[in-house]
Amino acid sequence: MSVLSRFLEGDIRALSKVISHIEDRAKGYQDLLGTLYEKAGKSLRIGITGPPGAGKSTLVNGLAHEYLNDGMRVGVVAVDPTSPFTGGALLGDRVRMNEFPPGDRFYFRSMATRGASGGLAAATGNVTVALDAFGFDITLIETVGVGQVELDIINACDTVVVTVVPESGDAVQTMKAGLMEIADIFVVNKSDRPGAERLGMDLKQMLRARPVKPESWKIPIIDTVAVERKNVDLLRRKIDEHIGFIKNNGQLEQHRRQQIEKKILSIIKYQFQREFLETLGKDVDFEAIIDKIMKGTTNPFKAADELYTTFSGK
Repeated sequence: MSVLSRFLEGDIRALSKVISHIEDRAKGYQDLLGTLYEKAGKSLRIGITGPPGAGKSTLVNGLAHEYLNDGMRVGVVAVDPTSPFTGGALLGDRVRMNEFPPGDRFYFRSMATRGASGGLAAATGNVTVALDAFGFDITLIETVGVGQVELDIINACDTVVVTVVPESGDAVQTMKAGLMEIADIFVVNKSDRPGAERLGMDLKQMLRARPVKPESWKIPIIDTVAVERKNVDLLRRKIDEHIGFIKNNGQLEQHRRQQIEKKILSIIKYQFQREFLETLGKDVDFEAIIDKIMKGTTNPFKAADELYTTFSGK
């Protein structure tokens, strides 16, 4: 029996092999994804992002328990930094989610960014398709925690939870507007620590200063202590409310259509880039060009323009 057949029959080990195949972009991975896309589209994708040390992993752990207790099947994708030595997930060997029982109702996967910016691994979106096709009701995506550049998560999720902690202090004021703009829910984690109340007030003030339409989703701010699972149930309810809100007004369908459009453009961009760079590698004497730049007879911008003109046919 093929790995795909075992995957379709619910074999959790086959799921792991399929994800590895996708993540490694092994031969035929696009055809495999094409098959999985036809069976996907039902799972809800919840993103948990925020600064390093905000307790995202503990929060994801608590949310997973909430959904499992309601009989749902939960997949977790935790995106970790890439090891400079192995190329794998730097924190992937740590013990996480170890209290969850084995079986097909819960699946945890640690992924390496592999140089991708935006807080997500390049293959994250593809892996969520595999989890969706496998039959998980909820996919929780935890980003690498690189701060304000984690904007790619909006293209992979239906609801985005931005987590901050009192230690953020004035750092929240200096965070780029992008991260603040993508939040559907704010969580002040470790709210039992000094400064939590002030942080919550700062967030409320920032939200009040933003222009919003009367019919827009009102972004809630939730205080949690994830290690004690305090208010994690409230966070789950707010996530459910947000999903219901965007379903009822059509935003969920519109958002997913936009995600598909960006996915198509991303595939085309990858194909063009790969072919273009392969052509350059075969036909261009970079050493000669670098020599000219070093001698001052040309510059990188002019050289790049000339190469583009030559190989694009323009």
